[in-house]
Amino acid sequence: MIPLAIAFAVLGALCSAIGAQLQHRGVRNETQDKGLGLRGIARLVHNRSWLLGVAVLTACAMLQILALALAPVTIVAPIVVLALPAVAVLNARASGERLDATAIVAVIASTLGVAVFVALASGHASPVVFPEPAVLMACQIIAGVVLLFGGIGALRDGIVRCVLLATGAGAAYGLVSVLVRDVTYTFQTNGFAGVSPLSATALVASFAIGSWFIQLAYASGPPDVVVGCQTVLSPLVAAAIAMGLLDETADAGGVTGLGMAAGALIAMFGVVLLARHHPEATSRATPHSAEHRLFRALTRR
Repeated sequence: MIPLAIAFAVLGALCSAIGAQLQHRGVRNETQDKGLGLRGIARLVHNRSWLLGVAVLTACAMLQILALALAPVTIVAPIVVLALPAVAVLNARASGERLDATAIVAVIASTLGVAVFVALASGHASPVVFPEPAVLMACQIIAGVVLLFGGIGALRDGIVRCVLLATGAGAAYGLVSVLVRDVTYTFQTNGFAGVSPLSATALVASFAIGSWFIQLAYASGPPDVVVGCQTVLSPLVAAAIAMGLLDETADAGGVTGLGMAAGALIAMFGVVLLARHHPEATSRATPHSAEHRLFRALTRR
């Protein structure tokens, strides 16, 4: 079952990249770099590109659900990071811009960091029933994280807003992966009556909030930065919850734990690097903006 789960997860990651590109195109066409308000949402439901993106991302969600029904979270969730290099290439082709050497290094770092994390974690993952008190604690922690990033993001603009909102979405989607695994595994072992109402309700709420944050992030930055932030943070959050709170990997300590921590740090470094050096990120920064001052500070010798 594990190889089939991996195949579903890889296909889901590719669908995620294509759907992100389509939705980003639709959001930008309707907002023209302005905020995404209620009127913008009404226009989106008539935008063909955005609707096609919804359809592709629905297929992505189904593939991820199938994968999580067949394998533990720590094996399936991190594979979504493959969407990052895919969407970077798609966006470069669509915009006519080329990723510079730094952006390429950022994509590679993000991908390799999560790959190391997955390789080390997957050898210690096993199917377990998630206790409801631990699931409740996970929901509370992620709710706090999402509120924090959402609140700060609402006060900023440009690429900073984009990164903050996409990061909040990544945290929400990480919880979604855990809850999908909980619901599907419980359903397989105990039937529909065994499914926790808490997990089912939190699953719907987390997915809705994450999706909304993604649309807001698309209105403020390029799709590969959005996908990069949420696809790197999402598997790390999912794996951290599964291992730290839900005990899905009971013996992943010592050298393995250090290696996983190193992989996570490398992946996050890659996301930050991509956000700061992406061509659209630097071109959108005005001479007096926080983004421009940050970029100059980082590149000053």
